[in-house]
Amino acid sequence: MIDLIVSYWPLGTSILVGLVVIVLVGSVILHKRDESAAIAWVGLILLSPVMGAIAYLLFGINRIRRRAARTRPGPSTPSDWNPARTASGSMIADMPEGDDTAPARLRRRLLDSLTTNPMVTQNTVQVLHNGDEAYPAMLAAVDQAEHSVALTSYIFRSDQSGREFAAALARAVERGVKVRVLVDGAGQMYSLPTTSRMLAGLDIPFARYLHSFWPWRMPYLNLRNHRKMLIVDGKTGFTGGINISSANLITRNPSRPVRDMHFRLAGPIVSQLMEKFADDWAFTTSELLKGDTWFPSPKAGGDVVARVIASGPHESINRMRWILHAAISQAQTRICVMTPYLLPDEILVSALRLAAIRGVRIDIIIPARSNLRFVDWAAHARLDELLVDGCHVWFGPEPFNHAKLMLVDDDWALVGSSNWDPRSLRLNFELNVECQSPILVRELDAVFQVEKSASRAVSLDEMEQQGMLVRLRNGVARLFSPYL
Repeated sequence: MIDLIVSYWPLGTSILVGLVVIVLVGSVILHKRDESAAIAWVGLILLSPVMGAIAYLLFGINRIRRRAARTRPGPSTPSDWNPARTASGSMIADMPEGDDTAPARLRRRLLDSLTTNPMVTQNTVQVLHNGDEAYPAMLAAVDQAEHSVALTSYIFRSDQSGREFAAALARAVERGVKVRVLVDGAGQMYSLPTTSRMLAGLDIPFARYLHSFWPWRMPYLNLRNHRKMLIVDGKTGFTGGINISSANLITRNPSRPVRDMHFRLAGPIVSQLMEKFADDWAFTTSELLKGDTWFPSPKAGGDVVARVIASGPHESINRMRWILHAAISQAQTRICVMTPYLLPDEILVSALRLAAIRGVRIDIIIPARSNLRFVDWAAHARLDELLVDGCHVWFGPEPFNHAKLMLVDDDWALVGSSNWDPRSLRLNFELNVECQSPILVRELDAVFQVEKSASRAVSLDEMEQQGMLVRLRNGVARLFSPYL
């Protein structure tokens, strides 16, 4: 028997490798919709069967999407829990009146077809700058909570800010308030000791999203809950781009300061925020959050029409990428984008270039230097494509600006957690809020213009005159952009 094994193991190994290659090549052909990516994967698998197979199994985008769909097939909460469709049904915004060809109407139709939540009226949206404004407002809301507190944050450090939040949550628990905290399995590793240990020590009910002690069951490397939400008594909500970290307290002069924006919400939109938290919590813990404790009747009173847009790799479409494309396609006068990471795919680059060609003013602000140098190099590799057709790109000042903002014309804004990179648009679970309000857009535009006035314009000549080694470095970094 041993002699047979010794004699035939090369043949058996060759047959096994051949079968694996056939199966993986078939998988690429069936599931890869991007021809260039399919050709690259097939070539890698055929030329280097072992390394190519390992690389495809570890990093293949289709594999990640199928895994996400399997682990998270859909909403974990009953659809009739959404007060935006029930209790606040009278607050659902009607389609705007006017010509069916009006750009705003077409944009509304496009986004209605790409989202699950309806637009709801009578909301208020307050802009909060950095942790200096956001944290005191959030902590005060937690201290005033009477019934419930729901908090999720991608990064929740166990530094001074984290301890202040944990202490406020502990006080709420002592008062009898229902508290639920959801931290991301990957995000918790940004701080040692982890926040989980701190929360457990204070008896604060918490859970870790997509976390496992076993490495082979650890999906967090590519599937991350990047959402940031705080909902208090089901009536007051906070969301945006700010994590819980002392780095966001600019006035305290942290060693690595991070500027950002957050938003305080009130009105029917808060019910949509709470529904999304309840969905994530039920998926993670199987506990259903329902009833007036978590979903009270919403209070109205503002002038903002809004809706929550949640996205993730479990969906059949790249929802946020399509929404950005829809907004760009219907822009008439201007598009303003502020993002910490700019790695748009060919579809979004083409959409921006076409909008610029038809006369739309496009301004994009990115940090001159972000917290991820490799991402900066990859972003710089494609700036010339935008500049050549008239898009305006600006390098923002220090300290690093982590804010995410998109404005279209004079009445539409998108705020939240999504960056303009493949990780946010294809791999992360994200949450954004679409807002229609000329008053809010004017306020956000003022913020954008202040940032732009402190930024440096990037020229096409500057990009074209970069040295060969710099261009090669940036080009190599761009090859890894799907995984950054």
